[in-house]
Amino acid sequence: MEWERVDTKRAYEQIRERITTLELEPGSVINEQLLAEELEMGLAPVREALKLLVHDNLVVITPRHGLYVSDVNAPDLEQLSELRLSLEGLSARLAAQRATEDDIVILEALRQEQAGTPADDRRRLFDIDHKFHQAVARAAHNKYMADSLERLFGLSQRLWYLALPELGFLPTAVEQHLDLVQAIKNGDGDEAERIMRAHVGEFYAQVREVL
Repeated sequence: MEWERVDTKRAYEQIRERITTLELEPGSVINEQLLAEELEMGLAPVREALKLLVHDNLVVITPRHGLYVSDVNAPDLEQLSELRLSLEGLSARLAAQRATEDDIVILEALRQEQAGTPADDRRRLFDIDHKFHQAVARAAHNKYMADSLERLFGLSQRLWYLALPELGFLPTAVEQHLDLVQAIKNGDGDEAERIMRAHVGEFYAQVREVL
């Protein structure tokens, strides 16, 4: 039924937010009944949402320990870095080839919003950075790539929150995004890919240093 799908979607979004912002800590056991009560939802949509989060690699299920939030570790960081560098770079290259005027308007608006955000408001800067990457992926006009990048971002977001107290590079993304938008507007795929890979690589280098 339609209402069941809506409830599952709502449960998925809320639980995913709790996991990616570390409200549900890596390695913590998940009590389905308690979680459903906290979210003021039925048990069925929460269980369906958790199944989707298992598919996203944010939740793990084992016969012995049941459901728990997946851990964050160094090997995961390296594998995420490899994959995101490749996909984000390709996304930027394709955006330079395929972006419409509407895509450019959205990218420009996000860049300006980011430029007007105080440098010490790191959570807001990170949120805008996320939206900017989503907009680049949409401008590439490949829905499978956009979906894949969004799943990877959820995993990367936990790394960012773990390293948040030490991270200081986010304000430099304003300049990087300015250059990236210009490369996309110019249709310069090589330059767009270079800038994006440098931007994503800087993020992982700093997280790696902190963790």
